[in-house]
Amino acid sequence: MGMTITEKILAAHAGKERVEPGELIEAKVDLVLGNDITAPIAIKEFEDLGVSKVFDNEKIALIPDHFTPNKDIKSAQQVKILREFARKYTIVHFYDVGRVGVEHALLPELGLVRPGMCIIGADSHTVYVWGIWCIFYRCWFH
Repeated sequence: MGMTITEKILAAHAGKERVEPGELIEAKVDLVLGNDITAPIAIKEFEDLGVSKVFDNEKIALIPDHFTPNKDIKSAQQVKILREFARKYTIVHFYDVGRVGVEHALLPELGLVRPGMCIIGADSHTVYVWGIWCIFYRCWFH
């Protein structure tokens, strides 16, 4: 039996001829998305590990879109974490005030997501990108 578009994309990114439902795979991602709500949690875990560099500074998009402009000190601190991380690791795709937009619309508008890509993001709405035939997996941090 043939594979679904999802299986084809995942197989290609796992370097496999085919994948099966329920199979655990290790896939290479084309883009990692973080926003001002979930990225600070991931950044804290990243820095607690003592890692000295990111896997690819061109394959990370940080978009502070939930509280832009910031509604209070706490939300400003969340964005500050993203800004400092982006500066420290020279993240190419950091979209701050003046260049920001709704993350899920901004990525395709900028041409950062295209059909066939494997993308991971930590927001409940990231799965919308399925509409352009990407795998955009919603990731929850524990």
